[in-house]
Amino acid sequence: MAFVTGLFLIDAPASALNNLGNVPGRLFDNVAGVKVIRTREGTYPYVSAQAFRYWLRTTLENAGLGWKAAPIWREQKVAYTDANPIRYWDDDLFGYMRAPSTKKDAVSQREADKSRASETPTSDTITRASPFRVSTLVSIAPVNIVEDWESMSRHDGDPVPYSSQFYRATLKGLFSLDLHACGTFWYRQKTGFRNLDDSRIEEAKKAGLEELTDLSAYRLPFEERLKRITALFEGMAKLEGGAKQALHYTDVSPVLVVLAVTRGGNHPFGRIIGANSRGLPELNLEALKETMSVFSDDILSDIYVGWVRGYLDEERVRLEEFACQDDGKRVKICHPRKAFSALIETLKMPEHAQWLD
Repeated sequence: MAFVTGLFLIDAPASALNNLGNVPGRLFDNVAGVKVIRTREGTYPYVSAQAFRYWLRTTLENAGLGWKAAPIWREQKVAYTDANPIRYWDDDLFGYMRAPSTKKDAVSQREADKSRASETPTSDTITRASPFRVSTLVSIAPVNIVEDWESMSRHDGDPVPYSSQFYRATLKGLFSLDLHACGTFWYRQKTGFRNLDDSRIEEAKKAGLEELTDLSAYRLPFEERLKRITALFEGMAKLEGGAKQALHYTDVSPVLVVLAVTRGGNHPFGRIIGANSRGLPELNLEALKETMSVFSDDILSDIYVGWVRGYLDEERVRLEEFACQDDGKRVKICHPRKAFSALIETLKMPEHAQWLD
């Protein structure tokens, strides 16, 4: 099976992109902290995968990409989407879990909610493992957390003091998209693969989806699957989001991205970007050479590297020199948006249609 496998960096020069609320153990309640991993080496700020997926979902909905987002409903402490991957693109690519409650009050609440008129009837517990996977975004090196003391003083009387934390870091994340799973919906009795219950199977039949009887699955047409994948990567190229933007305004679109179509879901590029002795990002060319050699049969496409000019230009020059020396000329360097576009065009080539099989 083929996967789109990628690595990306977010430059956070003075940021607080994912916060934890009040800092535990402090004398004052009005200290807003950032999420960090504490180790013997130091403190690593991070952005949770859940936060990143929220940024991406929101970007996809607002970027004019034709993204079809599923409606969300809530019952007391439980919230869920319509869990219909046939209609909704995020249910397809981001997965879901839906276990309808049979309690009388929950049933009554659902029946009384007029906004649920278009809801897909759900007769059984259904789950879908997300074809799109992303890591926690972690600083490449330990950093010092800054605590900024501030005050609200636009009123008569004494000012109200408070403080918030922020950091200067480069965050690294990994992602993978299972191309085979995109637009393919199973009805097997197995957690993560019971994507369709009876009503959704009936909808798949009416919509003319191809039935893959050997896989116990239904599949969308190739062009529809490709349309959803294209929108996902266009959204990643235009990524917006993050906490404390009014105070720290950080561009969270990737400043560096490495992309390729690979055989299997293991990530070959995770070690090619590290930190030097000063904690700054550094390209590990030896790691890249080893990856290209060891995984030569598993890297199915060119390696697309999107690198913003003005960001670590000396490191980019080292990569450009290596790319010129590479006999196969497999490393293609451009802007991150163009790297995503080049990958999309590669997926659209008729000779690569088998990658989605």
